[in-house]
Amino acid sequence: MIELDRVFKYYRTNGLTKIVLDHVSMDFQAGRNYAILGINGAGKSTLMRLLAGSELPNGGRIRRNVRVSWPLGFTGGMHSKMTGRENVHFAARIYGHDPRRVLDYVEDFAEIGSYIDVPIETYSSGMMQRLAFGLSMAIEFECYLIDEVTAVGDSRFQRRCQEEFAKRRERADIIMVSHSPDTLRTYCDRGAVLAHGCLHMFSSLDDAIELYKKLNM
Repeated sequence: MIELDRVFKYYRTNGLTKIVLDHVSMDFQAGRNYAILGINGAGKSTLMRLLAGSELPNGGRIRRNVRVSWPLGFTGGMHSKMTGRENVHFAARIYGHDPRRVLDYVEDFAEIGSYIDVPIETYSSGMMQRLAFGLSMAIEFECYLIDEVTAVGDSRFQRRCQEEFAKRRERADIIMVSHSPDTLRTYCDRGAVLAHGCLHMFSSLDDAIELYKKLNM
């Protein structure tokens, strides 16, 4: 599904180098749902952007043989000066979907009304997440990336998100970042722990959660 081949990723800030992935080679297999765990600052969100292709590694390669989503709720790929409608049309065309159908779905799902025709730089964070989540559900993916975005909006909207996502899970795999073991047990059957530039993969989700708890002590 997704193969990491000697992937190296680092940032330089204030004269310091932060290594997120230190020449990591690993496979995320099709038919499995993976949990990504790690302490705050380990680089989990960076890893998700790398898997999505919205950020590039400094070295190595990432190969994908399935259609992978952007991280659900992620708005970094949207143009702030464009309206919600324009962003939706652009994403639909990029992924080869009918723009009218995708827009109809997003308008119904996101429930942002006339703001669909307003530049998204004016949106509240909640409106942005509604638009991004609706767009994620409107376009079919074979692997969904989820970065702590299962609690968008009010309780009614959250239930709707969960119901829609349950439909996608019937025919797609997921890779999820969450600090909640209960949430991960609901969605995932394998786990990986990101720590000090290494990604430790476990066939048992409980073993991954146990290492994560030790790192937090």
